[in-house]
Amino acid sequence: MDFLFILSLIVFGLLAGILGGFLGTGGCVIMLPALYFLYGYSLPLAIGTTITAVIITAASGSIAHIRIRNVDYKTTIIVTISGGIGAAIGSIIFQYLTAELPLLKVIIGLAFLYVSIRMIYEGLLRGKRIEKTGNIVPGTISAKILIGLGIGVLTGIIGLGGGYALVPSFIYLLGSPVKIAVGTSLTSFISMAVVSGGFKISQGLVDIVAAISLGAGTAVGAQIGARLVPKVPAWMIKLIFGIVFLYVSLKFILDVLGIRI
Repeated sequence: MDFLFILSLIVFGLLAGILGGFLGTGGCVIMLPALYFLYGYSLPLAIGTTITAVIITAASGSIAHIRIRNVDYKTTIIVTISGGIGAAIGSIIFQYLTAELPLLKVIIGLAFLYVSIRMIYEGLLRGKRIEKTGNIVPGTISAKILIGLGIGVLTGIIGLGGGYALVPSFIYLLGSPVKIAVGTSLTSFISMAVVSGGFKISQGLVDIVAAISLGAGTAVGAQIGARLVPKVPAWMIKLIFGIVFLYVSLKFILDVLGIRI
């Protein structure tokens, strides 16, 4: 792996981190398709490398949100534990799915379809949704355990960070304020990333150098992205990237049928 290749990964991670920090989704939804479609990684290796890189991203983002008090610690503890257990289960399932690449592509395609629909919907609202206030994520302990467990399993399988699923779950299912949802999501997700990344490293499905390079880039980019929130209309960016992720979703799903778009 030469210097220019590593540099390109750091720069790409920086861009992914800026967008992820701005949208509150993390950089994983950009890194995974890039590693697979642009850098030519095998799908299992792309998944393993992405989730390992996200460990750095989540840690960096969570520190920033802890400093500005955007974290509900009680919810974090519940989701951290249940999510870690779910990630272990998902990682075991993933080991069997590596031999079933068409099914794995469909699962990832559906995950990106969800991301795209969410972003397009929020983009079309153009900021008209009434934001809730408060400093906690409401909801029962059992609801939070189920959310952590379910998203942990998905993380173990598809390697995407918790932002694409945890943030909307906290907001739409539990009625959390957006800023608390984002901060709590990042801190809660660290355990899922560590467990999932650890399994994939043990399975030989992580490019460590690429993961560190991407993670370093996204860690810096996430800080920049968070500071852009008050300056750029989020609805416009969400609408644009919702359409981009719809294309990514279709690209994964149609690839199973041998159709290239």
